[in-house]
Amino acid sequence: MKGSILSPTVANGDIRNLWYNYRSEVVFSLILSALLVVSAWLSQWIPAEVFDRYINPSCSTVTTAICFFGAGLCLRHHDGIRVRRLWAYMLIAWGIWEVLMLVASATTNPEIMQLGTDTMSGVTMVVACVFGWLLFIYPTEVLRPGWLDWKHALLQLAPLAILGVLDYFVPLDLRWLIGLYPIGLLAILVGHIRRYRIWCEDNFSTLDNIDVQWIVRYVMMVLLAGLVFYWLCLSHQPARAFTQQWFLMFVLAYTTDRVLFRPDPWKKVQEDKQSTKDDSPAASDDEQSYAAYKVTLEAWLATDKPYLNPDFQLSDLRQVLPLNRSYLSRFINSEYGCTFYQWVNHLRIEEAKRLMTGQPDMKIQEVAERSGFSSRRVFTQVFNRETGLNPTAWIASLG
Repeated sequence: MKGSILSPTVANGDIRNLWYNYRSEVVFSLILSALLVVSAWLSQWIPAEVFDRYINPSCSTVTTAICFFGAGLCLRHHDGIRVRRLWAYMLIAWGIWEVLMLVASATTNPEIMQLGTDTMSGVTMVVACVFGWLLFIYPTEVLRPGWLDWKHALLQLAPLAILGVLDYFVPLDLRWLIGLYPIGLLAILVGHIRRYRIWCEDNFSTLDNIDVQWIVRYVMMVLLAGLVFYWLCLSHQPARAFTQQWFLMFVLAYTTDRVLFRPDPWKKVQEDKQSTKDDSPAASDDEQSYAAYKVTLEAWLATDKPYLNPDFQLSDLRQVLPLNRSYLSRFINSEYGCTFYQWVNHLRIEEAKRLMTGQPDMKIQEVAERSGFSSRRVFTQVFNRETGLNPTAWIASLG
């Protein structure tokens, strides 16, 4: 590696940078947590009989409607995106389960919906965890497209089968063991999030339409859902399932919206590969070749300034370099010591500095647009990370 172009503020990855990246997710999670706490407190005033007879069946009916309606939308507008089909199948499975529960409650087993008074059995907890596992299908497919097949699915569900068998033959208190399962799934996802972000930064110059933070937000929602379910397993309060019910409806509806309207960066990369006839490098990637590539690239940057296009991405470098995506990413990492995203935004910040130095009275919005940023908000965030100051303070520091 030839050295990093990043300032210490960016290279160190300190707490302030984490806050800039994920502050909206932190606020989102704090608000949801507060709502869950208030809901749990209010649920103690709901009589168990009222909850079992009216509220719980009503919540299940609404959940069923959300599942089938959302599944229909995802299947109708899947546009060849696998994650939308998987989410639709998950919603269908969940909706069918809710229907079966409602039918059983209305016909043969009225007690099956009485979560407000009955202690959850080991079998109920295991079945609930199976449906909890369904919530991990979406982030797994987003982070590692195509990885989740029948083999991996069975491996992930195997611990639940073992717990179910143990509960049948040995008297166990599964309330203390069942919580380890979602923790294990979350640990795997958290490890994938960082790899996914690096992949996005290696391919795109802006993350606005990729919404990397959404994955973090989803994991936080699933974590809160797991904590609510765990409280449901341990608590004996009447109507303790009320909090879980409304939160589940929120997660399903909110995620369906994101599945439908969140752009799929993997598809964009695949389309780019398919549109390229020859995707093999035309030259070796040794140090001498990289030196020649760097001269060619920087001459192009100086004359055309392609990074000022907000949609500039890694594949655009192929206009001057005879390399495929993997080699291009390796080249940027090696020569500039950072990801493509960090490199392009460094160039944009340098352009913004030149504009502000030459024309101090230029509006920040105009500076952002002329330096290649999609919005003033993104420009301010990147400028803060790059310099440690916001644009206005940086101009003032010039004297």
